[in-house]
Amino acid sequence: MFWYEDEVKELEGKTFPDKTKKKRVVFYGSSSLRLWNTIYTDFTEFEIVNQSFGGSTLAACCWFFKRLIPQTNPDIIILYAGDNDLADKRHPEEVYLYFINIIEFIKESFGDIPVGFISVKNSPSRNYLSGSIYYTNKIIYELIEQKYPQCSFININQAMLLNNQPNPEFFEPDGLHLSKAGYCIWKKEITNRYLFRFLEPGTK
Repeated sequence: MFWYEDEVKELEGKTFPDKTKKKRVVFYGSSSLRLWNTIYTDFTEFEIVNQSFGGSTLAACCWFFKRLIPQTNPDIIILYAGDNDLADKRHPEEVYLYFINIIEFIKESFGDIPVGFISVKNSPSRNYLSGSIYYTNKIIYELIEQKYPQCSFININQAMLLNNQPNPEFFEPDGLHLSKAGYCIWKKEITNRYLFRFLEPGTK
């Protein structure tokens, strides 16, 4: 995990002001979140903290959790990671176990606060992993439904398809990272599928 250290140390050194009246939403995960340049203005109804780091796996998110998340004092956590694990030839059931680990870390630190897990995305460059991505999402969704009522599964994949394939419009030329249009989809899906329930009446 040493290759993450520089970025993790930078995030670890951040300070956080006292909470405002807005709910504090902490995003944690890989570069799909780290590179979201408009994340602070896309969810103005909330106080946003982004503790994501590039190239991270769900395994790395577990590894660095205690260094990066407890001090953020979140009201809500939104997680995104998993596709890098699969690209590193981790089995979907390993990703499933990492998901359990991180939920247990969250419970240990904050109790049963709300947690949203963004579905592992398919992408043009990783379409060869589509079967593993589907299975990973399936078993994590089923686990959330059966065991973790404080968690929600935020399925962004259906909205990102064109003819049942990842829509290139939503990705950068590398076929992996999200384009501006892709982030617009994520903003809409995260708000409409999850964060809407935490909005004050009349603010949506």
